[in-house]
This record gives sequence, structure tokens and C-alpha cells, in this order.
Amino acid sequence: MNKLLTLSLLASLTATTAIAQDIPQSDNQWFIDGQAQIAARLATQQNTNRAKNIIVLIADGNGVGTNYATRLYQGQKKGNYGDEEILPQEAFPNLALVKTYNTNGQTPDSAGTGTAIMSGVKTKAGVIGVNENVNRGDCATVPGNEVATMNEIMAAMGKATGVVSTARITHATPATSYASSADRNWEESVPEGCTTQVDIAQQLVEAIKNGTVDVAMGGGRRNFIGTDVTDEEGKTGRRADGVNLIEALKAEGVQYAWGDESFGALNLDGSKPILGLFESSHMQYEADREGEPSLAEMSSAAIKSLQAAGGDNGFFLQIEAGRVDHANHDGNLARAVEDGVAFAETVAMVDALTDDEDTLIIVTADHEHAIAFNGYCGRGSNILGLCMDIDNAGEKNTGTPLLAEDGKPFTVAGYLNGGGSVMREELNWAGVRGDLTEEQATDGDYMQQALIPTGAGEETHSGEDVAVYAKGPYAHLFDGTIEQNVIFHAMNYAANAQ
Repeated sequence: MNKLLTLSLLASLTATTAIAQDIPQSDNQWFIDGQAQIAARLATQQNTNRAKNIIVLIADGNGVGTNYATRLYQGQKKGNYGDEEILPQEAFPNLALVKTYNTNGQTPDSAGTGTAIMSGVKTKAGVIGVNENVNRGDCATVPGNEVATMNEIMAAMGKATGVVSTARITHATPATSYASSADRNWEESVPEGCTTQVDIAQQLVEAIKNGTVDVAMGGGRRNFIGTDVTDEEGKTGRRADGVNLIEALKAEGVQYAWGDESFGALNLDGSKPILGLFESSHMQYEADREGEPSLAEMSSAAIKSLQAAGGDNGFFLQIEAGRVDHANHDGNLARAVEDGVAFAETVAMVDALTDDEDTLIIVTADHEHAIAFNGYCGRGSNILGLCMDIDNAGEKNTGTPLLAEDGKPFTVAGYLNGGGSVMREELNWAGVRGDLTEEQATDGDYMQQALIPTGAGEETHSGEDVAVYAKGPYAHLFDGTIEQNVIFHAMNYAANAQ
């Protein structure tokens, strides 16, 4: 068939598979798979039920690039090339791109982005649960500028609510579920003379007492006990006021868990609130996890308890994979993608435990990192390893590393800045790269090479868009490119739809 005839056929195609079969590539598997995807999309119906339950899952720092790395990593762990893998959230029928900037920052921080998702307004970097009129670090600007959180709004509707994180439960993103603060760092104390707010840990305690939060699980035990108190794992607290907030909640009948055993003993019948604090600071990376529940296990327990507590009114739950962000900051892609896979497993578990008919599930990130990917790597190059050459006669890479102009190999992934910078003072800022083997690059502790050196060697966020994936009631509201605060408005509409 000549090219002109082929173009003529393509121009006259309709949506029917029968006509599509008349073109020369119709028996190609890529073509067949494409047709199947179109058929599936045509069969998709909009769900306009009221959302009884809403679950928002946030993988901190898991932008489109980090998500791509996780996809390849998960697929390669299965023995495949990696790029054909589909993460659970990527199978959701609705998605959009999300603009993540803060009102005073082209590159955002998690306090401002979390507030946008949980309260429906964009705000400044570093502040929690307040609008853009608050100046970071200035207590006096807080009164009158507080915003209601999704947990507060859903609790007022009679729903049970919760928050789960692998970071400190008082850290920026989870704190946007229940707190208002002029500074995200005021987790266990506020500056002397600040009388307009209490610290974030105290705000969580009050939220649990007043029924705004029914389940809270994560790390951050140190922020709930005094400096003279030693916790179950032998670490002292940080509260200078000496108040033991854990004991105060236990006295109110709140269930408390700090490790695997006490977590397994929790009563999930919804009759009592739950506080789980599984580390003094952040919880362990998934690659190192020992003696504490996984993100999926915490989320499963939270859903079961909230389902029981909320009854016919339903529930709202924020789930954060906080340590994807921390591994990226460390330039340690191996741990970032391992936690990314744990997040994907949590998404799949949440989907399995709920019903699409009455549960809106939203999967997103608060921001991306300065991660970057090199070319031109042959297919199947280890996402953690060296960029291998393309095999022009086949599919899989040749197994021979590509070399840069300096005669040295380079990894598939790297960072634009961070502790792995080749532009370091001890190298006289010369940009000298060392030799690197596949074995070294794929070690779990390897710090990816980076370009720009940053303060304290910590890689930064980036300002690029992230994705949001959704399924369930009114998931079709996620479409196109949206401002981050629109996520809140879609959730709120779905919960109140007539």
C-alpha cells in the first residue's frame, strides 16, 4: 500500500475497530493495545454520586519525574524493562496536571502546598492552615487569617476523619489536616511572646479531643513528650514545657501505639480515637523498616477504624508518603523509589478496601524535586544505574555504558543540585567527575551525581507541575491543568453534591 493511500485511509477512520483493521499496522500489538485503550475510555461513565468517603493520598515530592523513576523501578524489580509498567494510580480514569507554586514562591514548600490541597486557598511558603496575609514567623498576623481544613469541614458533616504519614505527624503536610501556624517548624513549641497560637503537637491533641481527628498515625513522638521524658525506644522528648501530651490523650481514653506489637493490638471498631507515634522523628524508610508498620498497614487500619466510626456518614482520610521527599533531598534515589513503590502498594490497597460507587480516591504529590534524566539510554537501563547504549538491532540495551565527553559513564538519573554535586569546594569548583561502576551506582546508599552544590548538601524542590489521578464520585472534575487549591474544591463538591 502506498503512502498516499495510507494517509487517505487514516483521514477517513471512525471510532469503529472494524474500519481501523483496514490499515497496514492493524496487526501490530502496539496498535491493538491502543485500540483497546480507546474502547475502555469510551466505555467510562461519569460517576455523579455524592462521595460518602474521600481519601487523598499525597506522595511528598513525587512529581512526574519521580513517579517515572518509581514506575521503572517497580517494573524492573519484576524482571521487565520497566517503562511498560503501570502503577496503580496510573490506571485511574481521570487525571490532571497541577500547578504547585506558593503565593510568594515559584518553587513551593510542603506547608503552602498542603494548605492549598486541604483548605482550598494558595498561601505562602512555610505557613500552615492560614491564608497569604500571614507572614512566616509572625504570630501577630495569624488571628483572622486562619482557614478551615478539610478534616474540620468533614467532621462538621458528621464524618470520621484521619491523617496518616511516614513523616512526623506534626510535619508540614500532615499538619495541614488540623493545624494553623505561622511557621511549619513550630512543631513542639512556639517562640517566647507568641500568644496567638500553640504548637502544632498541641493542636493535634486538641483536634483529637474535640473529634476533628479520629485517627492519627506517623512519626514525631519527641514532639509530644518533655525533654526529661524517655520514650519506649530510649529517646528523649523535645517539649521544654515538660507536658506529656501522650499521657494526656491516654487519660482521655485515646488508644496509643508506638511499635508493631501495640499497633497490632489496636481496636479498630471505631469506638475510641487512635494515636500512633512509631518513631521519635520521621518513620524509617521502607528499605530499612523494622519494628513498625508500613504505610499500607497504617492506612488499612485507619480506613477500617474510620469506616466503623463514620458509619453511614462516611469518612475523610489524608495519607502521606512523606519519606519519598526526604530521600530525594538526600540525593538517594534508591530509597525514594522504594518508598514510592510502598506508596503505590498503599494506593492499590486503598482501592481494594473501598467502593468506587461512594468513595472518591485522589492520588497526587505536593511538589516535585530537581530530579533529571539523561539520554540516550537503551531500553532496560537500570533506573538506579548507568545509562547503557541503545541496541539498534534489538530491544534491550547493549550492556555497554555510554561515555560523556570526559570519557566517564553517567547514571540514568541525577539531580540538578544537592550533596552529590561535582562542583564542590574541595574540587576547586572544577566539575570533576569520578569513575563509576554499575555496582556502585545501584547500591542502596548511593548518592546520585548532581550539578549545583547546595547548602548543607540538601537537594531542593522544583516548581514544575505534578499529576493528580482520581477515581470515584466526581473524579471527572480533574481534567486539564489546574491550580493546586482546586483539589480541595473538587473534594468539597463531591462530598456535598445533591
